Amino acid sequence: MSAERVRPRSHSETISKAQDGQAYQIDLEQLNDSGASGTAMLSLDGDKLTVKIEASGLVPGQPHAQHIHGSTDGHDFHCPDASADKDGDGIVTTAEGLPAYGDINISLTTKGDTSKDSGLAVDRMPVADKDGKVSYSRTITVSQAVVDHIKDLHVVQHGIDPNKNNEYDFGKGKSELDPKLPQEATAPADCGMVQGAAVGSMPVGGVETGSGSTEGIESPGLLAAGGAAVLGAGALFTYRRRTRTADARRNG
Repeated sequence: MSAERVRPRSHSETISKAQDGQAYQIDLEQLNDSGASGTAMLSLDGDKLTVKIEASGLVPGQPHAQHIHGSTDGHDFHCPDASADKDGDGIVTTAEGLPAYGDINISLTTKGDTSKDSGLAVDRMPVADKDGKVSYSRTITVSQAVVDHIKDLHVVQHGIDPNKNNEYDFGKGKSELDPKLPQEATAPADCGMVQGAAVGSMPVGGVETGSGSTEGIESPGLLAAGGAAVLGAGALFTYRRRTRTADARRNG
């Protein structure tokens, strides 16, 4: 009895099969010379979107706002490059990057609301560990528009440290999102677009698996969104800076 010969699956067939399963890989590449990079995996099961992110090179011990950006109505958005720095200060700010990567569709919080209103809810964003790594996993209920246009969306993580002092300070001025926050806290650190279907296993580990919603996506008021979240963000940054200062004094 002869064994049946199995033809190896071609790369294009592997891609097609993964696309049929609605699983996509995003390679996160640094913005603003942040040194941040990583991989995001997006997988859909009906209207349930599972997002897994493994990133490194982020600011240790600091919260990093992260979002899925882009359009679900046919607009072409993409990750910005250095040319987006319109004022020439060496930093592509959130406002400068917004025309390239588009408004927030989903806020990748660790719990609770995931609408763009939580875009600055850093008290519910992942915090990098002492080595600057973030491991995130969450399953979110999304709209049919997101399901239909998942390949048009992309991931952005925020929070940079140009002066390498391992904290967010005002060395690059105030954030245009809120003057109580430093520019370093809100400037984009990395960005990635869907490069094709996912091949291989998902990243492991994560923060918290929960459910949320994407109500209110696609409206353009990012700079005005989440007033309460902004206040919470300011308090959190202040607390973290005070804690570090107190620790330094004790250890001095």
